[in-house]
Amino acid sequence: MSREVSRSHSSCRQRATNRYCGWSHKVAKDRTLSCSKCCKEAIRQLADSSLALSGTGKQEKESKMIEQILKRKNLLQAMYKVQKNHGSAGVDYMPVTRLLEFMSIDKEELTSKVRSGKYLPQPILGVEISKGNGKMRLLGIPTVTDRMLQQAVLQVINARFEFEFSDNSFGFRPRRNLHQAVLKAQGYINEGYQYIVDIDLKTFFDEVDHRYLLQLLYRKIKCPETLRLIRKWLRSPIQINGKLVKRRKGIPQGSPLSPLLSNIMLDELDRELEREGLRFVRYADDFSIYTKTRQSARKVGNATYKFLKKKLKLTINREKSGIRRPKNFTILGFGFVPTYVKGEKGKYQLVVSEKSWKKLKQKLKTITRKTTPMSFDERIHKLNEVQRGWVNNFRMASIYNKLLELDGWGRNRLRYCIWHHWKKPEKKRRSLIRLGVDQDHAYAWSRTRMGGWAVAQSPILGTTITLDRLKKRDYISMLDIYKRISPQLNEPLYTRPVRTVV
Repeated sequence: MSREVSRSHSSCRQRATNRYCGWSHKVAKDRTLSCSKCCKEAIRQLADSSLALSGTGKQEKESKMIEQILKRKNLLQAMYKVQKNHGSAGVDYMPVTRLLEFMSIDKEELTSKVRSGKYLPQPILGVEISKGNGKMRLLGIPTVTDRMLQQAVLQVINARFEFEFSDNSFGFRPRRNLHQAVLKAQGYINEGYQYIVDIDLKTFFDEVDHRYLLQLLYRKIKCPETLRLIRKWLRSPIQINGKLVKRRKGIPQGSPLSPLLSNIMLDELDRELEREGLRFVRYADDFSIYTKTRQSARKVGNATYKFLKKKLKLTINREKSGIRRPKNFTILGFGFVPTYVKGEKGKYQLVVSEKSWKKLKQKLKTITRKTTPMSFDERIHKLNEVQRGWVNNFRMASIYNKLLELDGWGRNRLRYCIWHHWKKPEKKRRSLIRLGVDQDHAYAWSRTRMGGWAVAQSPILGTTITLDRLKKRDYISMLDIYKRISPQLNEPLYTRPVRTVV
């Protein structure tokens, strides 16, 4: 009798073992097993052995992370990525085009230095760019070699952090973009969360604490060589106006690693907000929290301020932060206005903020300025690039009527450039005749005392330099681009949202 029982137990244990291995070491209930006691015992033994094996495998994998970074395939992918971005040269003045030649000659020496820990990054080149409000932003441009190595590190470590980031974080992440963040904010507002805590971090990239950031990296990266390499990049001095400046905090804007490092730092804020059960949207260092009452918004804002100051050691720009209503709130260049539809009280639609319109108009002015030294074809090419990128960025908003007006203004600017390019009265007369104007009117308009901008808006150029003739020179209007890519104009009529004149 005892032999039969032991045989049954052994057969059950064997079936439990086979079933457990078939599920890739995942513990689950199996109704086909005839003995639960034997099943649990077999699974417990296999789980202990698999944990022991996984622990050793994990240690081996962590120790080999630097080898994964220095693999030929990974370095080639990083090199092609850096070349595709067409970045500027660093302090060594080495252009991106020479990276392939450098890797073919000095690849072995470079990898051996990185593997042994003797690699020393070069200083970062500091370049100031205008923020558009009269202030300057300092960008840090690493050398091409450092950018390639940072891209190689990014390609290996990115997957370790990506799957743990919050679903409400949309900045610099694969398969996530600006439009998803804006639509998420619009959804919260239309659900009734219309008291918005708008928080702006003061010089976030310049205030990141290195020690705390390295602690966060150590949670997922146990390879000492990789951590040492990242620390060297964080501590690299920056060259400003020919002088080297020490860096003991901050992430250089312009390096391939900076977006991931910023997400790792601010993921602690995301987790804190999720623990509190709050609704929020974050795109890089721009984030906003959505509440239903002013009292709760004030409470959440104070708690967030304390968390950022004490835990992350970051400061808030009080001038740009505050509690907003949807009409006064902008996110990533988008604004909100009521829909004014009967039966839909409290619903808002997307529009483009006034600041974004002004930036676009300033860019168009620079390209279509008559004194800008470029040919007409170059002018059209740059104009199409700017217009296509801007409309693609704001295609979710209701901008039909404003684009119609702005296109007419832009075409008049082009006509002004053409009129100015003709210069001499005789050339103006011949050009007008070539465009189909009779000789009397051509002569009269070529000798007019009207200003160039007045002539550009007059019928003499509006009926000759027409939209069809500009299209033959590859001109594309913003309205045509918007009609082609806007989801609001390409969906069925019964699902099309109501738009107001903005």
